[in-house]
Amino acid sequence: MNADVFLKRLKALRSPAVAKSHSHLASNEDDAILGVRMGQVFALAKEFMNMELDEVEVMLESPFHEMRVGAVSIMDFQARSKKTTETRRKELFNLYLRRHDRINTWDLVDRSAIHVVGSYLFEKPRKVLYKLAKSKKMPERRTAIVSTLYFIGKGDVEDAFKLAEIMLHDKEDLIHKANGWALRFAGDKDRKKLLKFLDKHAADMPRVTLRYAIEKFDKKQREHYMKLKDQE
Repeated sequence: MNADVFLKRLKALRSPAVAKSHSHLASNEDDAILGVRMGQVFALAKEFMNMELDEVEVMLESPFHEMRVGAVSIMDFQARSKKTTETRRKELFNLYLRRHDRINTWDLVDRSAIHVVGSYLFEKPRKVLYKLAKSKKMPERRTAIVSTLYFIGKGDVEDAFKLAEIMLHDKEDLIHKANGWALRFAGDKDRKKLLKFLDKHAADMPRVTLRYAIEKFDKKQREHYMKLKDQE
């Protein structure tokens, strides 16, 4: 159960058609797409979920995007498991942050940040998220807001609103969308706080963030907040 075997299993599943359709997932010219459907990668990662973390790190170093998807999926499965010790959870968290240079696309962040980072930090200080929110690297900033989805699921919405506010005028559309998702989810738990946030920021926040945030509002409320934006 190591990185070499995982790669051999992946290569047996590759498809030129899938490689073509997944070409957009490459973060730069050094990334390579094998052409394996994500569902197949996830299923394989579940088979390998007990892999040792030194082998997971080898997978993170791979130029193949699907190998890195497999790596973060294994990390996610371990973080979710009730059998995983607190020591291992800390090791997963540390590996994630230490090798964030290889967790460098939106899908890698979304596949693992909620449980590897968010779950680990739930009953701990969260200063690291505020540091990530000010990073020059988009994936690190996305980790900051995506990690709060775990907190929100537990009814704790404070950090989601604070971090969304810090990154509200981010230059990246991928952050605008993630902020909108977090705000919408936080609004499911505390509508009053979302309304207060929107009353303060709707006029100058990115349109995509606002649209996601108000997605579950009734028509009248949506029109009200979109009008505030249009009057900007």
